[in-house]
Amino acid sequence: MSWQQVLLDAGLTEREADSVLILSANNRMRASELAKELGTTRLDAYNSLSRLQEIGIVIVAAERPMKFSCDPIDIVVQRLIEMQKQNLRRTENGLAELQSGKSVSDTKSSTNSDSLGPRFAVLKERSNIFSRIEKMAGEVEEQMFLLLGQFGILHLCRSGAVAEVNAAAKRGVVVNVLVQLDRRTIRFFEDLDSSIQIRHSDDVSSLGILKDETEVIQFLQVEQNPVGRGREDAALVIESSSFASTQANLVEAIWEEAVDFEIAKVRFTEERIVDPLRLTVGEGSFLDSFRGALGFTDELPDEDTPFNPHSFLASGSELNEARMTLQTGRLESLRVLGIDISGILRQVGNRIGNELAFSLRAIDSHVEFLNEMMDWWEHAGLGEIDYDLDPTFHVKVYLTNQQGDAVESLPLFELDDGIIEGVLTTRYPEDGEVIIRREDGVGDEYSRYHILFRSDSLVEI
Repeated sequence: MSWQQVLLDAGLTEREADSVLILSANNRMRASELAKELGTTRLDAYNSLSRLQEIGIVIVAAERPMKFSCDPIDIVVQRLIEMQKQNLRRTENGLAELQSGKSVSDTKSSTNSDSLGPRFAVLKERSNIFSRIEKMAGEVEEQMFLLLGQFGILHLCRSGAVAEVNAAAKRGVVVNVLVQLDRRTIRFFEDLDSSIQIRHSDDVSSLGILKDETEVIQFLQVEQNPVGRGREDAALVIESSSFASTQANLVEAIWEEAVDFEIAKVRFTEERIVDPLRLTVGEGSFLDSFRGALGFTDELPDEDTPFNPHSFLASGSELNEARMTLQTGRLESLRVLGIDISGILRQVGNRIGNELAFSLRAIDSHVEFLNEMMDWWEHAGLGEIDYDLDPTFHVKVYLTNQQGDAVESLPLFELDDGIIEGVLTTRYPEDGEVIIRREDGVGDEYSRYHILFRSDSLVEI
């Protein structure tokens, strides 16, 4: 008897058996190499590999190009025998339970997919990936998350999956869509059912699908051309409740910070940024700050202590007096509570600068951009801005009406300086070709912003 016949008797098809024989005799192979050895098409080879991955016989290295491998033939056969034994035992147990009077629902928990352990498969080509997404949308029962990156909505609407996703939403499934909006794709969201929630996040660049915290599709590779056919697209399918639960926690964290679709699209349809501004009000222990403000310096008990009504009333009176002093409305009251007014105003200034840079985004020339920023600043009456070339190209900021260190003065200079910081950091992000470095000013300057071009050539300005 040949190894091929043994594999066929173990339940593999002829092409699957031939694939195992070839892979077991080689180190790692690309799908195209395997297809050549089999004398078939690459798509047929992928179909066989997908099935062999699902049953745990073939593994794939997530590299480009992907390469497939399997254990020596005798180990593969032993694994197939063990799988057949497990299937037979489940069948025998199912028969015994049915004969004992148990219903199908009673036995369902013992035969779910998790009892087989996590399962993995690699899908190749966009059409195959979205066919699987369509199948997931047809099977989903409670919730479905779609991370569509920048152009995923385009691919979804060009496939049959969008109809199944809408159908799922209409039958009561909670469907949430996370995207990175692009001017060219906004109109495609009109194809989604009105009950589907859509949010935008600048951090959503990848594509993925999460179904009922049981199954995940994670795109490994996506063709750069958004309108291409996606023949080189690849995705990993993971059927594992534990992995899906972890992914759900991650996605939900991003979802909470994301911006509602109707608000986010304003920057593309009305050329304005109206996203909510989330502020950081301070750091450290706010409980400790509050206790200090109330003058309550005793250590917190770590165990139950006897109740003393006299001490309770006495301390309560003292705390009430301290609490009343915080209602005077003075800025110092906020500071003692750990609320950083300067930091809040700088964050507001950053947002104003972000919007200003957005309004000037059509200006390509660095010099023209900086001149327009300075003109706006001076026209608004916020002070004077100048730039110099020594020792590097830098912007010098002179703020008007600085309040100095007066305790009760609102530190508006932080807001003003934050505007310049916001403009420059928005125009020149951290991963770009320009580095922005802030330092305190010299003499009557408030601050300096060094604009360092990586080529270190002023000609680029």
